[in-house]
Order: sequence, then C-alpha cells, then structure tokens
Amino acid sequence: QVQLVESGGGLVQAGGSLRLSCVATGIILTANDMAWYRRAPGKQRELVAIISSGGSPLYGDSVEGRFHISRDNAENTLYLQMNSLRPEDTAVYYCHALGRNGWGQGTQVTVSS
Repeated sequence: QVQLVESGGGLVQAGGSLRLSCVATGIILTANDMAWYRRAPGKQRELVAIISSGGSPLYGDSVEGRFHISRDNAENTLYLQMNSLRPEDTAVYYCHALGRNGWGQGTQVTVSS
C-alpha cells in the first residue's frame, strides 16, 4: 500500500523560500513518476511539478524557474524547493505517484504579501 507523508509547509513572506518533503513507503521513487500538486481555496487541483522515474523534471508554467523538484533515492523522499514565493502560491501541497491510488494529507503553504 502506498503511503505518502508531506511536511515542510508553513507561513512565509512573499519572496521567501520553503522546502517541502514527501516520505514515501510502499513504492520506490526511482520506479515511479512522482508529482507535486497543489489546491488553493476555491480552485481546482493544479499540477506543480513532475519528476520522472529517470529523474527528468517538468514544471507548471506558474512555477517554472522558481521551484525545483528532486528526490533522495536512499531516503525514498521527494522534495520541492520553492523560491521567490508569491501570495498566489498559497495552497495545500500534495505529492502523488502518477498512475497509482492514494494521496497524503498534504502540507499547507501560506505566503503573505
């Protein structure tokens, strides 16, 4: 059974940085395409970034150049480094194994102006 536990969210001022973590059990990150999604209040879930099983990243237009997705293969942990944060980045962030069931509880990111 896939279990994903996100952490690292918090309150930060605009222009600041946060690093989110997602500890995965029940799957091996290097064998799966992994993604970070976010859901802002009143909005649909948005794909933020993907890292393929081979390690290639892909970013949504709204975060390109500011966010960086990575993973620690030994720790089986997915990361999202978020820089130059904006108020519109405020959302609950989730990691997800593409093509598999199950979501974590998410971690709240709030960016103040």
